Amino acid sequence: MNREIIPYLKLLHGAFNTVVILLFVYQGLLGLKIRKSDKKPLHIIRWHRRVGPVIAVLGISGFIAGMTVVFLDTGRILKYPLHFITGFTIAALITATFIISRKIKGPEPYWRNRHFALGILIICLYLVQAFLGLGILL
Repeated sequence: MNREIIPYLKLLHGAFNTVVILLFVYQGLLGLKIRKSDKKPLHIIRWHRRVGPVIAVLGISGFIAGMTVVFLDTGRILKYPLHFITGFTIAALITATFIISRKIKGPEPYWRNRHFALGILIICLYLVQAFLGLGILL
């Protein structure tokens, strides 16, 4: 493989995950709108349910892409251990949030509150991850 492409792959990874972060924030804002609404906005609920799994796949794909780029660059995936661990944690939390979302039924708050808390944690970790990633790129 041509090693000259690696810096562009790193930038593409960062740009892709920036879009994913923005999509997670947007999805979170939709979730907040649903939570705070007295009369449930069905079009927003449907959109949130339809787009959520797609964004989850994009988030996990960003983690896998990052591992691939680092492996192609250095021959090992743990070159940046804190960035890797944070990304792995985000991917695991995205998976857990997806699984929990399938358990949400009716107005019962048990799974809904867990879904909400994990969503907030994912967004916070994504911000930390972006900061760590900028430290690697710059």
